[in-house]
This record gives sequence, C-alpha cells and structure tokens, in this order.
Amino acid sequence: MGRNLTSLLAGAIFGMGLAVSQMNNPEKVIAFLDIFGDWDPSLALVLLSAVVVSFVGFRLTIRQPQPVWGGIFHIPTRRDIDRPLIFGAAIFGVGWGLAGYCPGPAIGALTIGHWEPYLFLAAMISSSLAYKTFDRALDKLTGRRLHILRDNAQRRIADPCKTPAHEAGKTLNEES
Repeated sequence: MGRNLTSLLAGAIFGMGLAVSQMNNPEKVIAFLDIFGDWDPSLALVLLSAVVVSFVGFRLTIRQPQPVWGGIFHIPTRRDIDRPLIFGAAIFGVGWGLAGYCPGPAIGALTIGHWEPYLFLAAMISSSLAYKTFDRALDKLTGRRLHILRDNAQRRIADPCKTPAHEAGKTLNEES
C-alpha cells in the first residue's frame, strides 16, 4: 500500500510540474527546440531543475541500505554508450521535435481536450508494438536479439545492484 501511495504522490507531483512548466504544451516545447528561430529558453530552467533534483535524489538514495518500502534498489550500472542508446535517443529527440510531445507530457495533455496527444500516443504505442514484432521476427530468423541490452539486463537482475559508494563489497541491500 505504501509503495502505491508513494507512486501516486510522485506521479501527481510530476504531472503538476509538467503542467506548471508547460511541458505539455507542444508550442512551448517546439519554441524551446527551435534554437535558430524564435527560441524560448525558459524550458532550460525546467530541465536544469530536473537534473539538480535527480542528482541530489540519487546521491541520497545510494546512501540508504534499502528502499523505504523494502526490496532492492534498481539503479543502472551500465555506463557505456552503444548504438541502441544513440539511435533510441535520436528517435526520441526527432519525435519530440516534430510532435512537441514526449510520453509523460502527452499523457498529461490528454486532459486538455485536443486530439493531437491521442494521435501521438497511438503512434508511440503502435511503433513500440511494431518494434517488438520486428525484434521477435528477427530473433527467430537469426537467433540474435536486435536489442543487446535485453540479455545484459536479465543478467543484472540476478546480480545485486552495486554502486561506486559500495565498492568495498557491500551492496545496496546490506546493512552498513
């Protein structure tokens, strides 16, 4: 119950932040991305704030022996930049620049009564399903995964999550 309430509260705060910052307004987002035209730098403050809050939050999190509601932390351990990451980021950026939406703000924008967020989410979901279908078909043909990270992620799930703060053989789930 505590996890669900915490998730609900975090989602509500995130949604409120998107609405207040106008990240769910595609015109505002496109004006921010149009650095050679009528550029609106105000969303840079939103992005900077998000980076600062995330940095502080992660630093506080890795010092805890376990999450407040139990279980283990799921902190990424990979630091390499590979082809799927670059292509995924590029596709995300192009989609964000063309549509003015990314997934979080698009879901929030469903409440404003315009048809564009519905079209964006339909395109996002259908392209995700098309990727999954293509990946499975490629796997059957070649025996390889299109997305190599899947195998690495499955291996990491079996291992305790270690961070630089716990290099001395301690994991996030061990007592200090």
